[in-house]
Amino acid sequence: MEKFFAEIVNLLAITAVWVFPFLRTKGRGITTLLVVTLQVILSAFVAFSVFSHGPIEFSYPGSWISGEISVKIDYLSAWFMLIMSFTFLTGTWYGFQYMKGYRDRSREIAFHAVALIFTYTSLIDICIVQNGFLLLVIWEIMALSSLVVVIFEHEKKETIKAGINYLIQSHICILLLTIGFMWVKIKTGSFDFAAITEYTASQPPSFGLGLFLIFFSGFAIKAGFVPFHTWLPLAHPAAPAHISGIMSGVIIKIGIYGIVRMLLLVKTDMITVGYFILAVSVITGIYGVMLAIVQHNLKKLLAYHSIENIGIIGIGLGIGALGSGYGNSVMMVCGYGGALLHTLNHSLFKSLLFFATGNIYQAIHSMNIEQMGGLIKKMPQSAFLFLIASLAICGLPPFNGFVSEFLIYSGLIKGVMATHYLSSLTILLALIGLVLIGGLALLCFTKAFGVVFLGHSRNKEQECHPDENAGRVVPMYAIAFFIILIGILPMLFMPVIMKQVSMFGFIADQSDVINRITGIITTTGWCSAGFAVLAIIIYYVSQKRISGKYSVTAPTWGCGYTGDASGMQYTASSYVRSYRKIAGSILKVNKHKSEATGLYPEKVVHITHPEDRIESGLIDKPLFLLRWLLNRFAFLQNGNIQAYILYGLIFIGFVLLIPFIAEQISDFFKLLIRI
Repeated sequence: MEKFFAEIVNLLAITAVWVFPFLRTKGRGITTLLVVTLQVILSAFVAFSVFSHGPIEFSYPGSWISGEISVKIDYLSAWFMLIMSFTFLTGTWYGFQYMKGYRDRSREIAFHAVALIFTYTSLIDICIVQNGFLLLVIWEIMALSSLVVVIFEHEKKETIKAGINYLIQSHICILLLTIGFMWVKIKTGSFDFAAITEYTASQPPSFGLGLFLIFFSGFAIKAGFVPFHTWLPLAHPAAPAHISGIMSGVIIKIGIYGIVRMLLLVKTDMITVGYFILAVSVITGIYGVMLAIVQHNLKKLLAYHSIENIGIIGIGLGIGALGSGYGNSVMMVCGYGGALLHTLNHSLFKSLLFFATGNIYQAIHSMNIEQMGGLIKKMPQSAFLFLIASLAICGLPPFNGFVSEFLIYSGLIKGVMATHYLSSLTILLALIGLVLIGGLALLCFTKAFGVVFLGHSRNKEQECHPDENAGRVVPMYAIAFFIILIGILPMLFMPVIMKQVSMFGFIADQSDVINRITGIITTTGWCSAGFAVLAIIIYYVSQKRISGKYSVTAPTWGCGYTGDASGMQYTASSYVRSYRKIAGSILKVNKHKSEATGLYPEKVVHITHPEDRIESGLIDKPLFLLRWLLNRFAFLQNGNIQAYILYGLIFIGFVLLIPFIAEQISDFFKLLIRI
């Protein structure tokens, strides 16, 4: 069964493509649900089999280009398969209800459904293939199919802009990966992953470091590390809610999978690699959360938080790599274990946040936080689930984010105490960075939840048509269940995590450390459970005390004012005004405001628009300069056929002269060498 796993998963996807033209819109939705569910069941069965009985490895003949194609489902592959499978399952079931709002777009839904199936299939294939050439082919399929699901609302200008940006950066990612695999192919004559290990093990560490940096840069684009993150804040708001959840939950995680896989394959100086990943990750985490705080678009806010959490995962990987380099088993186990667990945790709470945001969008048809308010009264289930995910993403007990961040903190603290002065200082700065990330995340989500769900609506003319039917909320409650389960019973997941950590090679006392850390995590889980029980008891007692007593209901922010007090609430901008002033030197926030003048002043306006400095510097300005340069040659496109023929003749003449010019240059350099 396990050997034919890949064939069955791919056959299901191909069968769906052949069946779709004969189905109506509802039939396509049901078929998508059926195919993805069957693929998920099969993937989960194989993944659990790997964790129970060990890795599975086999091969296919391949071709003269690729060579023999190795397929290996090890602990790392199985872990990411489980993460992807659960998020795709809940996302597809949620999306089935979400897409009912687009019933009149039958053709787009058909393309969307097929692309969704192919996205999942290609992600699973990437996790199991051990051949660079085939991985590049599958990666291209994944990039194109994920593009199709992102640009579902292609009639919108901002959606097409986001899609083009995503497509270009995806192919820059593929180009870097191609360079890495071709380097190994030229040196070893093989595309097999094992050749990477053989080549780097036989070369000086600098060769391995260079190869790792190429692979890291490629995978970092997909993961969303700064400064490769610029596609993320555009793609998330453009995509449908279930795709945003899947994209943040698993598509960017394939970049993390690639980086972890290269950490296993490339043999080089792990201390240098660890400090490099640690530095990039701290910058990524802080920069992401700083920009998230000032966003007014709710989905864009969550997109920047994906960047922040990629930074947290990277901090764990950096500490794990340093543990491998220094021979420190505590740093290694806590770093790698925390990063791998946080990969799962982030896929859970971030997909839940995006699904709740999808409910909000279809209720009020806006993502502008400044236009929201009081939605807890109209959408209580979405508010409750959004709150759970918000607490989890802030790393608070008794939710899952606390456990994984606790492991990463433990690795950082051990690193501060166990290494020499300069290393301890560097790791201490990373620890301070992680603390700063957590504090800013709290500020961001108190703003998000408070402004969106509490108080009164800030737009009285805005209609709200909430839809919280079972088809929407059941997948969301399933995610919330696992968020709480991991927070209270993390010991259930630790054996699986530790099997993956063992792949990085055993250090002398690593087995004892794993047992000790598992014991600490078990205690932490029970403490979180006690905290949850105590909170429930306090809530129950407080409700009993006030039940039956006389109460008065008054408008929020009334303050004795008898008119409409909704304008007296905090807006998203005013809530973070003090922070915006402090961070103004780093962030780029454009302001537009009008002052009250005269006896009868007009309406006062104060609008802030945050921009990403890195996006502006790396993408917007170069594109502006390129457009300016090309406009200087616009006179060449004059519509004159004779001129176009002349251009062709000049080009042909230039091509004929190239060999002669090259020969003259070669002779000139030979003469210089003789002299």
